[in-house]
Amino acid sequence: MKTTGNTIFISGGSAGIGLAIAKKFSASDNKVIINGRSEERLEKALAELSNAVAIQGDLSIEADRIRIAEDLKVNHPEVNMIVNNAGAAFGYLLSETTNAHEKAAIEMNTNYLAIIHFTELMLPHLLQKEDAAVANVSSIAVFGSHKFLPTYGATKAALHAYTMALRITYEEAKNIQVYEIYPPLVNTEFSAEIGGANGIPPAEVADEFFIALENNQFDVPVGETKKYATAIAEAMSKIS
Repeated sequence: MKTTGNTIFISGGSAGIGLAIAKKFSASDNKVIINGRSEERLEKALAELSNAVAIQGDLSIEADRIRIAEDLKVNHPEVNMIVNNAGAAFGYLLSETTNAHEKAAIEMNTNYLAIIHFTELMLPHLLQKEDAAVANVSSIAVFGSHKFLPTYGATKAALHAYTMALRITYEEAKNIQVYEIYPPLVNTEFSAEIGGANGIPPAEVADEFFIALENNQFDVPVGETKKYATAIAEAMSKIS
């Protein structure tokens, strides 16, 4: 996959990992289109980027997904890569809540179902491109739940399974590639309540993703997650 001359849509691109990816690719002669719920945060992020625009909206809401996909296809027809990065996570103990199912429903919708729908909306457009990609930001949580994130890991495991199925489905279509990025704990506002200050900088995730694109490396473990790379490869070989 080429690393310059792309037009890249990044959900959750106004902060954290999404903004780090936007900065990395914007600085490397790509156009970036960042998405987020807050217009104020988007404007602040745009001030840190070159060759970038923003589309406000909440991809966890079906009407917004449809609107944003249409906006991309009509007003940014050159878009050839989508990075599904926006996510939701609740830190809590199962022994100290009575609404785990409500939290899990929000996480599953944002981290899994919304991504399937948005990707489905964009795939016909991407498949028309000479060089295209879908990148899903997964998590080290794929490999085991944390007691303070009891339902989040299941949503990322579901996203992992979907990503593998998507990759296998289009493996004969030489013009589209499917990537999965596995960050460990990252120092972002998103992860602050679970000790994110002890995590790696988000720029490290962006750097690893950029290198993976250069090398057509579809699984992108980052930091501590690299120790699971062999397990990922073995799982992929069993599925394919």
